[in-house]
Amino acid sequence: MGNAQKALIMAAGFFLAIALITIAVVMFISAQDATKAAQNNFSDIQTELSQTAYTVYDNTVVSGSQVVNALRKFADKEQFGIQVKTGKNMGGSWYTNVIDISSPISNSYGSVVSSIPRENISHAAVEAHIDYVNPSGKFKAKIIKDKSNVIRGIEFSQQ
Repeated sequence: MGNAQKALIMAAGFFLAIALITIAVVMFISAQDATKAAQNNFSDIQTELSQTAYTVYDNTVVSGSQVVNALRKFADKEQFGIQVKTGKNMGGSWYTNVIDISSPISNSYGSVVSSIPRENISHAAVEAHIDYVNPSGKFKAKIIKDKSNVIRGIEFSQQ
């Protein structure tokens, strides 16, 4: 009888050990799923926060002074360009970088074509210049995104 009790106790111990290991594995797998979901949510929040500086210009009407402020604000931004179309210059002028907006279905849409000297921003404040931006004018703003859905520029068109 002593050996039978020991065998039953040992079998119960093995059963408990296997049950504990199974519970640990199940909890680990469910924790992995929760971690992946949390990482995806964090990534979405991070993307949204990185684009908040541009959301004010997403299909809105802004004043000319806000256009000039945007020119100054994004002047040092790499791989980014701003196009301003005014009443005097319907073709528009690019600031910082020229962005390819010729064909939305093109693979190069939204990519930087060439760089422009930073001092061109001062032309927006000179009333006699063709690129003058009237501070009280109204401009329709539009965000330019590349094929990877990264914001590459802003287009302002005077109304």
